[in-house]
Amino acid sequence: MLKQIDREELRRKLAGNARPVLVEALPEKYWRDWHLPGARHLPHDEVDRLAPGVLPDKAAEIVVYCASRSCRNSHVAALRLAQLGYENVAVYPGGKEDWMEAGFPVDRGEVLAA
Repeated sequence: MLKQIDREELRRKLAGNARPVLVEALPEKYWRDWHLPGARHLPHDEVDRLAPGVLPDKAAEIVVYCASRSCRNSHVAALRLAQLGYENVAVYPGGKEDWMEAGFPVDRGEVLAA
């Protein structure tokens, strides 16, 4: 079973010194529109190909999210990361919808590095 993290716990961790690595598991157009502060882009259907570059440290704390509680992309990506040997992976099931409802800050309009 995948570990889950709620909005308040995630907010506290992001405000601390040992920040988890945030990963958005949605298609690129949604990540480009807006994402949680500092989130990396890792589409759920490209984890095998992109994870080594996006997440080089398999021991890092990683939190994966997607659009909302009904979206399963984060669960798919987190499970695959765990299967690939990532040791500390959690899902933020509320995702972007939950984060935005709380009025928390977001990053908008970033361009992916080539």
